[in-house]
Amino acid sequence: MDTRLISLAVTELGENLRANGSLLATAESCTGGLLASTLTDTPGSSDWFAGSVVAYANPVKEKLLGVDPALLREHGAVSEPVVLAMARGVLAAVGADVSVSISGIAGPTGGTPDKPVGTVWMAWAWPSGTRSRLYTFTGTREAVKAQAVMAALNGLLSVSR
Repeated sequence: MDTRLISLAVTELGENLRANGSLLATAESCTGGLLASTLTDTPGSSDWFAGSVVAYANPVKEKLLGVDPALLREHGAVSEPVVLAMARGVLAAVGADVSVSISGIAGPTGGTPDKPVGTVWMAWAWPSGTRSRLYTFTGTREAVKAQAVMAALNGLLSVSR
């Protein structure tokens, strides 16, 4: 990860959230808490970062984030309906104003023809709406996770303004 760019993005995000009096929450699967860790590397992040749920296993998505098991059965964990449910669920679970959720296949195994390694779905939620996006990242497991963190930050910047 380009730590300088990440640091600048997190600083700007924190300033935006602080100015709006908003708290952020994250729901992470394939990134395993890397986004939350990246956010908390910034001093003062406790002013605007409420917390995170690392929901790597589907039962955690169901129990802690309220994802309907039928969505997981029908669409799989790496899908738009699931990340939208995760993003809404973490808002409620953590008591935040803005959220991002991430679910994907970081590799090097686990990919399928329909969902190859590097497939990552993300969703952002706030009280008046949601947004989602499908990404296809390349590289090693670490590279996919780093690209996902940067994409999540860019999305958060656009919804926090």
